[in-house]
Amino acid sequence: MSQTYQPVVGLEVHAVLETRSKMFCDCPLVDSTHAEPNVAVCPVCSGMPGMLPVINQAAVDYALRVALALNCQVHPTSIFARKSYFYPDLPKGFQISQYEQPLATQGWLEFDTLEGTQRVTIRRVHIEEDTGKLTHKHADGQRYSLVDLNRSGVPLLEIVTEPELHSVEAVRSCAYALRSVLRYVGVNSGNLEKGLLRIEPNISVRPAGSTDFGTRVEIKNLNSFRSLERATTYELQRQAALVQQGGQVVQQTLGWDDDRGVTVAQRSKEFAEDYRYFPEPDLPPLVLDPAWIEQVRAALPELPHARHNRFIERYDLTPYDAGVLTAERQVADFYEAVLEAAKQADAKLAAHWVSGPLFNLLNEAGVELHALQFGPAELAGLLDLVAGGSINAAGARQVLGELFAHGGPPAEIVERLGLQQISDPQQLQTWVAAVLQQNLQQVTEYLGGNAPLFNWLFGQALKLSGGKADPAKLRAELQRQIAATETSGEELP
Repeated sequence: MSQTYQPVVGLEVHAVLETRSKMFCDCPLVDSTHAEPNVAVCPVCSGMPGMLPVINQAAVDYALRVALALNCQVHPTSIFARKSYFYPDLPKGFQISQYEQPLATQGWLEFDTLEGTQRVTIRRVHIEEDTGKLTHKHADGQRYSLVDLNRSGVPLLEIVTEPELHSVEAVRSCAYALRSVLRYVGVNSGNLEKGLLRIEPNISVRPAGSTDFGTRVEIKNLNSFRSLERATTYELQRQAALVQQGGQVVQQTLGWDDDRGVTVAQRSKEFAEDYRYFPEPDLPPLVLDPAWIEQVRAALPELPHARHNRFIERYDLTPYDAGVLTAERQVADFYEAVLEAAKQADAKLAAHWVSGPLFNLLNEAGVELHALQFGPAELAGLLDLVAGGSINAAGARQVLGELFAHGGPPAEIVERLGLQQISDPQQLQTWVAAVLQQNLQQVTEYLGGNAPLFNWLFGQALKLSGGKADPAKLRAELQRQIAATETSGEELP
């Protein structure tokens, strides 16, 4: 994008509040990507005449958690409103939402970028219901659409930021930070592919240094962070080129064609007055007991950004490692439980093994942390063996693989597999001497200045030991014997 234009982006985030029942009826929430169509529908969520909605208290509790986690001002009284528009998957002809008096306003969220910590203002957080789902078909020369109302009436939380994001990296980092908050407070799984979290950027550009806003567009239906990045990048470049050529950006709603990598127009952007908002006559004002608000506030966990900073300060981790370990609450909890159980392993060793070998096994198996065959105490026991020199890193990976597959005490696995690390000086001397004698040419080349051959010789010695030698002591012994040969000037026998 040209440096003469500044990106201006705000986010609208729709998060399904994953309660057991819908927002205004007792129909259960079902996985709309797998459930049979229209199995979780009743007269209320299908918009039958005369049916009265009832507010889901659990959904309000979930919404409060998010609003307080985002440092918002929660309003003691909020009003539900009818947002009127016609669409085939909206059975009532209106959506119950909040408009003039939302649940909460004026919050903020901090997130980290390559340029440091940034803060975005949260304009509003409000509760609404989801629409149904349309499936478009083309068969036998006919085009038609099918309506599934399983999703109709599912509780949604809409989070709107101010347009304070000025780079694609900031957009992604902010969206990811919002997702982490939702997962930390336990209201949403963060699954974009299933539509449980929908992130929609409002994008415009303006001349660098200007404080005026350009004409904005909104991009819908982004189902991954990769799509969010690609669509935002494309649209910023498109608008900058258009303005630079003397054209005008049209305010509209866009879709993202992931295959072609372009945005496509869907409809002209509606304004608030187009929806004919008015207070929902079938629902009373939502009045919150201040004691309940404080109860929810007190029950909030330590949130991702605060935990990230604490991990850096308390455990002396790099910002990157702290970010990896605190992105998910479950991972951060597991890591700290490992540290609590460990007797010799330090924080950095634990961080390496949790975010490295353990994550690799989880990714390869396609499972999450809660599915492990072992707990933090077992991993702590394994890391204590590493820290104490009883087993080397290669052996520890074998043990971790056994733990992952079958569980069990690490010390017993080490003994059963014969992986105890050997540190006996006489045995190390024997292995190193054998390798040097078997590779006279390589030793001569190393002494002649071919430095990388040292690591090759070390690898041969480690291989001769069956991977059981203490690597640090083996390396020191190799250095000692080579240095002795160089000093004496004698050839190896």
